Amino acid sequence: MSTPPLTGLKVLEIGHYIAAPFCTRILADLGAEVIKVEPPGGDPFRGWGAAKDGHSVWFSIHGRNKLSVELDLKSQRDILLKLVERADVLVENLRAGQLERLKIGPDVLRQANPRLVIARISGYGQDGPYRDKPAFGAIGEAMGGLRHLTGHPSGSSELPPPRCGISISDDLAGMYAAIGLLAAVWQRDAAGTGVGRVIDVNLVDSVFSLMEGMLPEYALDGRVRQPIGAAIETAAPTNTYPCADGRWLCIAGNSDLIFRRLMAAIGRPELADAPEYATNGLRCANRKALDAAIATWTRTLPAKQAEAILEAAEVPCSRLYDIADCATDPHFLARKAVQAVDDPLTGRTLHPGPAIRLDGERPEDVVRWTGPAVGAHTDYVLHTLLGLPKAG
Repeated sequence: MSTPPLTGLKVLEIGHYIAAPFCTRILADLGAEVIKVEPPGGDPFRGWGAAKDGHSVWFSIHGRNKLSVELDLKSQRDILLKLVERADVLVENLRAGQLERLKIGPDVLRQANPRLVIARISGYGQDGPYRDKPAFGAIGEAMGGLRHLTGHPSGSSELPPPRCGISISDDLAGMYAAIGLLAAVWQRDAAGTGVGRVIDVNLVDSVFSLMEGMLPEYALDGRVRQPIGAAIETAAPTNTYPCADGRWLCIAGNSDLIFRRLMAAIGRPELADAPEYATNGLRCANRKALDAAIATWTRTLPAKQAEAILEAAEVPCSRLYDIADCATDPHFLARKAVQAVDDPLTGRTLHPGPAIRLDGERPEDVVRWTGPAVGAHTDYVLHTLLGLPKAG
């Protein structure tokens, strides 16, 4: 087993729910020492989702490879500052300004450790007129522009635009925070400044950053991209089609060569030579008729059989996987993207493997331990790592 790349990086997490803990999970999986500071009773996220014996099975992943320390930041501020003294990085996602209200704002933290890199994740950012408004992941989707795009095409439904099904804005903000703090650590250490920086990441900006060319398109002539369901505006045929067994098949026939293979596979080779489908631009303009022709074929077959036919023709496609499909798929299993682990709190369970793979490392070695009980490492951190005397 090779040495993980972030071995030796000391990370302090003052996080709850999703964004900051997701950031530090990425760092912990890459080998960083992560000390998760939890309030008395623990991160409220421990009460989310399914549980076994009173322990959240979700937290098994959320808290993996982290040390849990239970601290009251109001009455044990001095201990936190001792943790800050030995840390490289602090990650927090309290409401904007909450660190200052607790009298542990960046100025106080930097007095304790001028080298400290501080990543701050909030709903709207540390400044601006919306700074003090509360926000959760759904608000990031809504204001960042994503929820508008996941809506139903105009006139097709009175249902509200659905969310993507996960807390995508929290996860994105966590990833951006990880990138930002690693950049700041590089500048501090490799570039030799020796001084930490403060990183300001928020949910809304993280989602907004994904809006591709929509902003310059709006600046160009005022156009506003509208939801078009499972299709995309710039390529065709790319859509999700119904199958005979009630499942759905996603097909991406974007390029001219793939389009020709797709038409042959569905028994409509004449469409590959039709002038109205000669280019991607023309296919986009005639998307409805083209999608109808493909759907006529998919409706005659179970999704798995249709998928096999298109794969044999080298047409990019996939059934819409649910979590049961992911958990049993041979590719996921072969790459250890799904791996069985033993959790002392919840028993045998499944974890996702690492999304980042490094040569010389085995994916099954990434999960060093599962999410611990609240405060499981308080004594170790306070008395072994910090050297504080035990009471009595």
